[in-house]
Order: sequence, then structure tokens, then C-alpha cells
Amino acid sequence: MRFPDDVLAADSRIRPFTRETYLEPSPHLSEAGGADVWVKCEHLQHTGSFKARGAMNKVLALTDEKCAAGVVTASTGNHGLAVARAAREVGVASLVFVPETADQGKVAAIRRLGAEVRMHANDSAETEVHARAYAAEHGKAYVSPYNDPLVIAGQGTVGLELTRQLDQFDAVFVALGGGGLVSGVAGYLKSVGSAVTIVGCSPENSAVMIRSVQAGRILELPSLPTLSDGTAGGVEAGAMTFDLCRTLVDAYVTVSEDAIRDALRGFVAAHRQLIEGSAAMAIAAYLSDRARWVGARVVIVLCGGNIGVETVRAVLSEAGRSGW
Repeated sequence: MRFPDDVLAADSRIRPFTRETYLEPSPHLSEAGGADVWVKCEHLQHTGSFKARGAMNKVLALTDEKCAAGVVTASTGNHGLAVARAAREVGVASLVFVPETADQGKVAAIRRLGAEVRMHANDSAETEVHARAYAAEHGKAYVSPYNDPLVIAGQGTVGLELTRQLDQFDAVFVALGGGGLVSGVAGYLKSVGSAVTIVGCSPENSAVMIRSVQAGRILELPSLPTLSDGTAGGVEAGAMTFDLCRTLVDAYVTVSEDAIRDALRGFVAAHRQLIEGSAAMAIAAYLSDRARWVGARVVIVLCGGNIGVETVRAVLSEAGRSGW
């Protein structure tokens, strides 16, 4: 990829269709860790997550011929929502394959945006393989959740906005599943000379990219259920994000399900806003690593806010301290 040019081009392309989300200080997280903590509010982005950026950049870059044929994608929810909205904005038909374990609230929301939804397999990596093969067989454009330079560049606009909104920051905590968001953010920030430390965050129950980077190759690993469902599942064989993570991400943190729940409860109590498990997972990662960042300025990307009502009820009703 060509950082920062690809991200700057994406920013120009998607700006009429996406929000520049707020970057807000978090007094409660700052107090909890002794750092100056800011949160990037991608949970307030269109369709409720950062995925709106990459999907829109990819769809807007398609040729007229590809648009006429329609687009296909695979998703656990957020990317499917983003592709469905992007397709609707430009008048393109969309088909979204989801794993059978996908959150039904997100599936219903994808359908409301006009996409056709089909279920396939239990693991997102298997769903991706099937969806890509289907797109190739039927002559349709495949919009990868992360393994595409246009998608990565779109996600990188989060990093571009950070440089517009804050003069200096020492670390950025980013949720890590397939690696599209962390690759785009890290690629842009490092290409413009920022000395920021990029921290990739994953749940212990599904940390395939982190384990793959540690092993030096993409691994096929099982994923256990996790509240951070937006980062769950495997990594596509040959994914370009693997090498980008290896070269651009400075540190990795994994967190337990209890830590994610505590972080979610704490954020809701302090900020009076709903975030999904993947965003709470990045907060939990910071809290688990907070001793390293005392006195520093830290940004946490709140990657999404699409959380089911029953999940919220279950998490908030659980006994236990917030961990703060």
C-alpha cells in the first residue's frame, strides 16, 4: 500500500458519506490509569462502527460494470451493515454472507438496509472463503472485511482524523480482528512521522491475528465465544493485513471476558453511552496495560456501538465491580 496517499484519497472520496467522529477526553479512564485518555467515538459513525469508512471507499471505487453486477461480502455484522449502506447509497445490489453464530439483531439491521443475507458456516474465516468464491463464480465484486487495500485505506481515515483533532498523543489502542482498522490507522500515522505506539487489542477467546504474528505465519485456530464478537474468528489465508500488522503494530494485548464486561459496565456508567464488546475490549486492554502509560496521552478507538439489548441487559445486571 501507499501510505499516506491511499488514506488521503480515501478521505476525499468518502467524506460526503461518513462522519468525522468526536474525539473526547475521558476523565474517568484518565483517573483510572493516571494518563490523559481520549476516546475516538466510532460507535457514533454511520451504521454504528468504523466499518462504514472502508466499505464506502471500496464501493465508491468500483467501476460501473462492477456496480451493475452487485457486491458480495462476508461479515459477523458490522461490516455487513457498512456494505449494505454503501451499496444502498450508490444504488448497488448487495449480498451479505454471515456465520450462523452472527448476532441476530445485526442480521436484521443488515436486511433493513436492503441487503440480501445468507448464512454459511460457524466461523467467520470459513464464511469469508465461501463468500469470496461465490463472488468470483458469479462475476460480482467482493468487499473484504479487511483484506483489501481500499478497505484498509478507508479505515485509515480514523488515523487521519486523529492528527486533525489532537496535536500529540503517545499511544493508540485499537481493536484487532482481521487487522483492517489497526493496519490503516498505524499505516497512516507512521507514514506521516508520528512516533505513536500502536497497540493491537484482542480477546483471549479469539486472538488469531496476534497468535499468528507471534508464530510468524497465519494460523488456523478455533475461536471461543466472546463479547467482542466484532473481532472474533479466523484470518483469511494470505491476508495482506498479516504483514502490515507484523511491521506496523508495536504491541499486543489480550484480555479476558470478565475484563471486557467490567470495561463495558464502567464505560456505560461513566459516559452514559452504549458501546459494543469490541470497543469495551480495547478499553479493557488499556486498563490491563495502564501502568505502562502513566503520564502519557492515550487514545482508545471505540470501534463500534452495535450491541444487542439482551446482551446489554445481561452484562449490566451481572454482579461485580467495574474494575475501576
